[in-house]
Amino acid sequence: MKDQELIDKVVNGELKFHVLDKHVDAQKAAELRRRALEVLTGTKLHDISSFSLDAERAVKTNIENLVGVAQVPMGVAGPVQVTGDFADGLYHLPLATTEGALVASVNRGCTVINKSGGAVSFVLHDGMARAPVLKARNIRHAKEALAFINRSNAKLKEITESTSRFLTLDAVQTWVVGRNLFLRFVYKTGDAMGMNMATIATDAAVKFLEAELGLKHIALSGNMCVDKKSSALNLIMGRGKTVSAEVVLTREVIKEMLKTSPEVMADIVYRKCLLGSALAASYGFNAQFANVIAAVFIATGQDAAHVVEGSQGFTTAELTEEGDLLFSVTIPSLQVGTIGGGTGLGTQRESLEIIGVHGAGEPPGSNALKLAEIVGAAVLAGEISLIGALGARHLVEAHEKLNR
Repeated sequence: MKDQELIDKVVNGELKFHVLDKHVDAQKAAELRRRALEVLTGTKLHDISSFSLDAERAVKTNIENLVGVAQVPMGVAGPVQVTGDFADGLYHLPLATTEGALVASVNRGCTVINKSGGAVSFVLHDGMARAPVLKARNIRHAKEALAFINRSNAKLKEITESTSRFLTLDAVQTWVVGRNLFLRFVYKTGDAMGMNMATIATDAAVKFLEAELGLKHIALSGNMCVDKKSSALNLIMGRGKTVSAEVVLTREVIKEMLKTSPEVMADIVYRKCLLGSALAASYGFNAQFANVIAAVFIATGQDAAHVVEGSQGFTTAELTEEGDLLFSVTIPSLQVGTIGGGTGLGTQRESLEIIGVHGAGEPPGSNALKLAEIVGAAVLAGEISLIGALGARHLVEAHEKLNR
């Protein structure tokens, strides 16, 4: 059929959007959907239609009913000096955001960190989790199943690791509520963020447990993972990479760059990030983790919904014996990868290349761990800058100056 015939059929309801992929290639299908959508909605979709990504690749792995792109402005902050087990050097930070002043704020934080000797950043734990829920006949059956699972670690490891050469089973954490079993499988997943790998591996384990124990599979995710939701479990046990980054800010640098003092910044962190968050029953014991993590995630092709978990974490600030400020951030659930998902799309790939972490690392997993350490330093920069601005009472002034 000709283009106009296909458009007319979509507009008339004779053809579904997704069926266009069977008639034309991905690029042409996106164009025809846009043209049909313009007729259906009375709009002109000029900006949505302007993109450089590979449509064929995108529809295979990232999107359905492609019509175009939602463009987000991207700036760069840094470079910032980072030293960790995998990161060691100066790194520029691509940040995609529509929040004015954010890039400038992170950039200022990077300068403060560099003037203070650089950030130290480490991944303390690495484990992607998937937690199915299964139903036993009764609590005696559930107890017997737990005993079997606890003595079958080697078999479960064999089954799950057979699904991918890049996956390692680290633990199976268990809970029982009534006759319901919640099993939290925790894996290392190499340079991939790993949620899909974890899901496939866990499905294989569940099939084995069903056959061996007569358990009933209820759902492959029973919400104890905990995926894309706020939770005390992830705050305490972590999911993905658990990252901690710190820097000692000298009194002179704080006074010169932030126009405040170590005492004022420490007091703000205590009363805002700790007391205020506790009073609000928030798991975000910080100033703006989500701002920086969202901007990095969008730029580098991470799953933006995982900002929920990334927003949970702790900012601390303590006076040293010398009168300086030991400033740190701890992010229990930072879920990042350098292969898979959106990391292969054009602009996202280039953003990872800016940081120096695109693709598989050598040894496997090292690129994702390096990225996590660098993101930890970026979050640290954002926290320092915002806490400093609050201390100097410059927050409103900064937004007004930048017309935000």
